[in-house]
Amino acid sequence: MPTSSEIIESLKSRVGELETSEFRGQTRVVVSIDALGEVLALLKEEHGFDLLVDLTCVDYLNYRDAKDRFGLVYLLASTATNERITVRTFVNEPDPVAPSSVSLWPGANWMEREVWDMFGIVFDGHPDHRRILLPEEFTAHPLRKDYPLQGRGERHNFQALTRGEG
Repeated sequence: MPTSSEIIESLKSRVGELETSEFRGQTRVVVSIDALGEVLALLKEEHGFDLLVDLTCVDYLNYRDAKDRFGLVYLLASTATNERITVRTFVNEPDPVAPSSVSLWPGANWMEREVWDMFGIVFDGHPDHRRILLPEEFTAHPLRKDYPLQGRGERHNFQALTRGEG
């Protein structure tokens, strides 16, 4: 069973220099968007990270020191060793695009659709790129920092759903 430092060295030998950190036994790796697909595949196929625990996004719009608009965060785990690793990458407007990881973890399908729905990040190669939480007619991405807290008055455009009698 390789240690986290051995895994990091293995990744560095394949994709070049990586920004890494460790805190309380949790390893984090920051990769370029160009290397993301390769890093995720290596972590799954060669290092046994067979579970995509979560995939989410952070909007850094108003962060003072942020160089990028969106950060994608992949939380991976190995069910055999109980080891975890966090992989982060960044995308920017006007076309925030990341490679899809559905071919590695089929459960990424729903997670990528949620990130698309809420943040507008497109996952290249995704098999079913449509909204999962909001109606298809909804045109915005409400978890972006530039989306108004009260919305943009979209509610009147959608049919109200009521509970059935019973």
